Amino acid sequence: MVLSRFWLVIFISSILFIVVSLFSGHSYTIDYVLNGKKDDPILLSEKYINQLPVFIKDSIEKAPDQTIVINKNESDADTTYVFKAKTVKIYSGVQKSDGLLPTCKNSLLDLIIPLIAYLAFFCGLMELLIMSGAAEKLAKGLSPVFVKIFPTVPKNHESISYMTLNFAANFLGLDSAATPFGLKAMQSLQTLNPEKDKASDAEIMFMCLHAAGLTLIPTSIIGYRAAENASNPADVMLPCIITSFVGTIAAFLIVGIKQKINFKSASLIVGLVTLIAAIVGLLIYINHLDLIAKNYFTANLSGLMLVGIIGFTLVFSFAKEKKFSENDTTIFDSFVTGANNGLKTGVTIFPYVLGMLVAISLFRNSGLFEILSNGISFIFSHLGVSKQITDSLPVAMLRPFSSGGSRGFMIDSMRTFGPDSFTGRLSCIFQCSAETTFYVIAVYFGSVNIKNTRYTLGTMLLVDLICVITAILVAGWFF
Repeated sequence: MVLSRFWLVIFISSILFIVVSLFSGHSYTIDYVLNGKKDDPILLSEKYINQLPVFIKDSIEKAPDQTIVINKNESDADTTYVFKAKTVKIYSGVQKSDGLLPTCKNSLLDLIIPLIAYLAFFCGLMELLIMSGAAEKLAKGLSPVFVKIFPTVPKNHESISYMTLNFAANFLGLDSAATPFGLKAMQSLQTLNPEKDKASDAEIMFMCLHAAGLTLIPTSIIGYRAAENASNPADVMLPCIITSFVGTIAAFLIVGIKQKINFKSASLIVGLVTLIAAIVGLLIYINHLDLIAKNYFTANLSGLMLVGIIGFTLVFSFAKEKKFSENDTTIFDSFVTGANNGLKTGVTIFPYVLGMLVAISLFRNSGLFEILSNGISFIFSHLGVSKQITDSLPVAMLRPFSSGGSRGFMIDSMRTFGPDSFTGRLSCIFQCSAETTFYVIAVYFGSVNIKNTRYTLGTMLLVDLICVITAILVAGWFF
């Protein structure tokens, strides 16, 4: 219900703002909101050539293509005058994101189709894990801890192995693998849910822990920093780990208190201490590496882990081939069955993702997001918050709505202020330490047709806020 109302508020407020801007003269056209593409120039007005200042008129008439660009400034958009069919069109600024119709198209071609391919492959692997008995063994080994975190999930339930694989993929920055594992976990948890259109306690806990985004190897962030020629692309790795870990603990405590989980359980304490020890051990190891060794380690660990998971699944399935024969199937046929299920899941979640992304597109292109962002930056600056922090806040603000949008702001901040600046580094930590909240809710709950998400959205946004505050503190400590 909360998500539905929030979606309506974004949609309706954006449409009203667009209409008001058009009729009040602040916008010349709303076509860009519907048909424009990201980074296209925005049409400000159209005039007859005689209405322009003389020096601009003369410059246009002398230009070979009757197009001129003035006020050239690499830190801002140029103003372009294009003379065609007796009128001059004046463009300035660029569009923040794709319009409504291109978003519909790109959601299918650039997002859903690749996602379906990932789902098909990894769901095929998961079918092998189930048929071979590997998932059952994994669930049995982790049950003592998981039954404390998810008290409504029976011991040795298959969802435990799926959630474990999802968390492991997130740890290693393997988004392409994490999503199929997570969707399979949600589908498995849904079989235990007595109210099929209402999120269960176990589903909410899983969603919030997943969204906290505990990351041990932020490979994509390191890659973007390397592309921008950072002196040490991996220098944000430890802050990313610390920030995402604090967010994960916060999510666990907030949801755990709400669900009255027993935090004094011995198995839960042992599991938590083991996780902390593993993270501290990794931090100590990486901290002792030189720059080249760090880059080599971070570039290869996650890839090797993914290849290892695939290899283990196939080898274990081959070793247990008898189980496949007992179920009147083969290893390859089981993979195809799982891949087919992944395909169906991708088709199911498409409408949920589309609805959310279109709303975000309108929200950004209407100008409302920019007004809110500038307003918050203004308030923070007058509260004494450093300009280096306020310059990076757009990444934190947009992260819950759009991973691509916040990534664009992150790259822009590195290019504007430098990858080794405090702003550039903080933007990277913001990008790494939280999840695309609204997209994740749409995908995961949409995959099992849950309409009432209860307190999930509020908790995830609170965790996002905690991650933002932690990121600022950690960045100030490190840099």
